[in-house]
Amino acid sequence: MTARLSPGDTAPDFTLSDDEGDRVSLSGLRGQKVIVYFYPAAMTPGCTTQACDFSDNISSLRREGYEVLGISPDSPEKLAAFREKDGLTIRLLSDPEKAVMNEYGAFGEKKLYGKTVEGVLRSTVVVDEEGKVSHAWYNVKATGHVAKLRRDLGLD
Repeated sequence: MTARLSPGDTAPDFTLSDDEGDRVSLSGLRGQKVIVYFYPAAMTPGCTTQACDFSDNISSLRREGYEVLGISPDSPEKLAAFREKDGLTIRLLSDPEKAVMNEYGAFGEKKLYGKTVEGVLRSTVVVDEEGKVSHAWYNVKATGHVAKLRRDLGLD
C-alpha cells in the first residue's frame, strides 16, 4: 500500500473508464474542486448507501463548485448496472487493477468480520482547483459520510 495522501500533496493524476465507457482524467477537471471517493463494490449495502448519499447531494455540491467521482474495482458494465438500479447521478469510474487506489493509499490491509484482509479502504480525497489535496479521510463510514464531509468543508 502506498502512503496515505495529506493536505498539500499533489493529487496523483489518473485516467479511468466510467460506467458509459468514456475516459475520465483528473487533470481534465483542473480548475474544479473534485471529491474522489473510493468504495469496495457496487451494489453492496454500504456502497449503495454512500453512492445514493452522494447522488442526493450532487446538485448542492456542484453549486459549491465540487464534482464527485466514485472509484471502485468494478467493471464499467457493473457500474452501469449500479447506476441504473439505484438511479445514481454521480460519475462512477472503474479501477480493476486498483492502480489509482494504490496511488491514493485507498487499498491495503483492513479488518473484515474480525479477519485481516487486503481490500479497498473506504476513503475520500478532496482535490482543489490546482490539483492539490485539500482534505483526505481514510476508513470512513458509509452512513453519514457526506454530511460529515459537508461539515468539514464548511458547506453547512
